[in-house]
Amino acid sequence: MTWCKVVDIVKTIKFEVIGVIGIPEIETGNKIGETIFSVLVRQGITVMDGDVFVIAQKIVSKSEGRLVQLNSVQPSEFAKHLADMSVRDPRLLELVLMESNAIIRMDVSRGLIITETRHGYICANAGIDTSNVCGDEVVSLLPEDPDSSARSILDQIQFTVPNRKIAVIISDTFGRSWREGHTNVAIGLAGMDPFL
Repeated sequence: MTWCKVVDIVKTIKFEVIGVIGIPEIETGNKIGETIFSVLVRQGITVMDGDVFVIAQKIVSKSEGRLVQLNSVQPSEFAKHLADMSVRDPRLLELVLMESNAIIRMDVSRGLIITETRHGYICANAGIDTSNVCGDEVVSLLPEDPDSSARSILDQIQFTVPNRKIAVIISDTFGRSWREGHTNVAIGLAGMDPFL
């Protein structure tokens, strides 16, 4: 998680990025906003007007229980067909299909499917991630409603520091399909105008 602070000082904008250190492993049901605030207190950081909290999608998905055991997924014939042509698990491919509105493009030999998620994002494998989750047979899905998730986290932080004008952004890492490089994309936000 990264914490961004923008301060207006005599017509000079100062942009400061502060890494929040010591966030514990997040589990289903954890309140991320409360966890963040308790870590800020330990670090001696004061929340100020204009602060923006940028939170990785993965911990949001974990806290909301958006984890799936692959052994609970029954792959369709189409997912099995795709798996036969690729290096991917048919159960994972079935989840990609279930979490997608549409398939945009595929490179089946590499097991890569570019989809439009139910949220409208265009990304690889419907944003399903196999990294940083407990167990080889567990994957994380994107939050159901990232804006609502951001609002909930914002409410938790504002409960501890009332009357502060702060914002929360939930970010996810998107690759550029068939190109090198990754970038973080805001998939959910609360407390600010996204066009500001």
